[in-house]
Amino acid sequence: MPKMKTKSSAKKRFKFTGSGKIKRKHAFKSHILTKKSTKRKRNLTKSGLVAKSDVKNVLVQLCA
Repeated sequence: MPKMKTKSSAKKRFKFTGSGKIKRKHAFKSHILTKKSTKRKRNLTKSGLVAKSDVKNVLVQLCA
């Protein structure tokens, strides 16, 4: 049986924290920024955590 490959897209998008949680970036910060408030854009810059319900799917993509 060949080795399982990690999905390259997931590898680029997710990182593990020291405690084992999965970090992600927020969406909607690439273009059409004029209609978004400064506060909203600032909060989209910060990283977030993957929701508990999505962790299993992300781990499958990362082959962890």
